[in-house]
Amino acid sequence: MATQRIPFGEWMPDQPGITGALTDAKNCVSQAVGYGPFPQAVAFSAAAAENLTSLFASKQPDGVTKLFAAGRTKIFTVSGVGAVTQVNTGYTTSASERFRFTQFGDVVIATDNSSKLQAWTLGTSTTFADLAASAPVAKYVTVVRDFVVTANTFESSKQEQYRVRWSGINDESTWTPTATNQADFQDIADGGQIMGIRGGEFGLILLERGIQRMSYIGSPLIFQFDNISRNKGCMVSGSVAQYQGVTFFLSDDGFYMCDGQQVIPIGTEKIDRWFLDDVSENDYGTMSSAVDPSRKLILWNYKSKDGSRKLIMYNFNTKKWTYADAGTDFISDASSSSSTLEEVDSLSASIDALETPLDSILFAGGKYFLGGTLATKVITYTGTPMTARIHTGDIETGGQSVVTLARPQVDQGSATVAVASRRLLSENVTFGTAVAASDDNRVSLRGSGKYHRIEVNPTGSRWKSAVAVDVDIAPMGVR
Repeated sequence: MATQRIPFGEWMPDQPGITGALTDAKNCVSQAVGYGPFPQAVAFSAAAAENLTSLFASKQPDGVTKLFAAGRTKIFTVSGVGAVTQVNTGYTTSASERFRFTQFGDVVIATDNSSKLQAWTLGTSTTFADLAASAPVAKYVTVVRDFVVTANTFESSKQEQYRVRWSGINDESTWTPTATNQADFQDIADGGQIMGIRGGEFGLILLERGIQRMSYIGSPLIFQFDNISRNKGCMVSGSVAQYQGVTFFLSDDGFYMCDGQQVIPIGTEKIDRWFLDDVSENDYGTMSSAVDPSRKLILWNYKSKDGSRKLIMYNFNTKKWTYADAGTDFISDASSSSSTLEEVDSLSASIDALETPLDSILFAGGKYFLGGTLATKVITYTGTPMTARIHTGDIETGGQSVVTLARPQVDQGSATVAVASRRLLSENVTFGTAVAASDDNRVSLRGSGKYHRIEVNPTGSRWKSAVAVDVDIAPMGVR
């Protein structure tokens, strides 16, 4: 009887299982070798007065984090370990929009494509107010060098879907164009409407059918606009995420990234077809994205055709993908303010009832976390590991064979294991009942056929990585 070690390679559902690629990698994250756990989403805040659709973390001049959340009509601050305080109401954000935030110096700026740009001065404000009388209404806002930049603006009773407008240099309150203050605007004639904008040393403007780079050159033109991608643009505004000057987004045929010079596919022949088959196109407007630098992930939250919400996750170090149950309606990267034990206790009937562990870094304050919102609450991904599921590709020995034993290789954990065996590739893949590994890490199985797939579900609250499964396979006689 031969024993084969089946390493857990790359999940590529766009490829046939006979290639050896993993056929499933759910509720786990890609590592350099194998896969690690991904935590459950747990409640971080008390309930707000309405459903929350956005989340933003800022840094005050004293280094203290200020966390904001917003719904359709209200904006809230989230302090301590999750006490929610309403600071504004009366907005009329449409069902197809959400608040978007950026920070310019010590001013937090918000936009919902319904009101003028809103401003909160960190350390002094107690409510949001119009940024300036001349400030525009806009869908998108960011900061490029020394300018606040908006895109897809609403002006003179008309949505200027192709317009980029920026403030005066080093002055977020000046929007009337003059040669001195350098405030101005630019209409982009080709590429369709603007779907998103990201800032930094240069601006990146994502249109439906193109991408433009926005570079500061000074007076009189102020900014130079260069077309770096024609006919390849962004399909979903909520898919745009940025990390260290690289912008990630969903186009009409899959996922891409752009560094300001070139557009690079990251899902081609790996997960693009799988995702486009799974996503509910009618719910693209609810898509959101975030960065998890601690796990080296770009994540997208989307609604599946089966009605569930999922995360699809790209590890930008390993360049590999996984997916997970979302547990949130909206995702965002954020950070927390510090909390006293009294504040912690005020949010729960007892400390033992807290969903977020008391020793979580969130209570220390100023700590990054991957989170989001679910209905009226702020959510963090700090729970125990989700139940992960890994499916190998098809194992084939050249003839009919039987799988009799498996040994999952899971560091600091164990696993349950199941087998699916087929005589022909045209037959359906059906796994048997998963069996838990014994104390000596052995799982007795029985699967006969020419092609075998193994399901491994890592178990234990402390498991670190699942790297392979050892399988005993014996040839079968034929008549």
